[in-house]
Amino acid sequence: MPGRSSASPPGKRDGPEIHFTEVTRSPRADFENLFERPGAPKYCWCMAWRHLPSREHVESDQKKRAMMALVDAGTPVGILALIDGKTVGWCSVAPRRTYRRLSRQQDDSETDIWSIVCFYVPRALRGGGLAAALLDAAIEHAFAKGARTIEAYPVDQASPCYSFMGLRNMFVARGFHEIGMAGSRRHVMRLER
Repeated sequence: MPGRSSASPPGKRDGPEIHFTEVTRSPRADFENLFERPGAPKYCWCMAWRHLPSREHVESDQKKRAMMALVDAGTPVGILALIDGKTVGWCSVAPRRTYRRLSRQQDDSETDIWSIVCFYVPRALRGGGLAAALLDAAIEHAFAKGARTIEAYPVDQASPCYSFMGLRNMFVARGFHEIGMAGSRRHVMRLER
């Protein structure tokens, strides 16, 4: 698991050192606090791409309970970014099998694939390289945990939706290559070890 980063895209981030930690039972409270802040994604709890018993009319408190059950069960769900001890960002990175189907061409017989499906960076910190630093840490984390392939589903810069899944150019800059599309906006991209 990556511990820290002082730069993300070359020459992009000058400032405090960023530390990263996997979401497990011990930093669970930091994860909950991040998602419950004003403007945070507490409406989804990053369950949009995960398995739920029902997808209709699921309240945010039910989504939170489902996410916390995954954390408590030891299921990988993602990583947190911390600056000066304060949790400031999130990236959902986990084995692809822990998500529901992410693209039509997905081959479920493939193994050792991890997926990156979501980023959360508070509005006040956007544009400073934190998402790129989270991506770098997510890549390092997934490979350290045994991934042979990392798959992501980013959109183009001009896309009006799904930007929480990351922007395509950020993945291209790290060597990801496109293998297809998931719907009309999401690119299916991979990085192999």
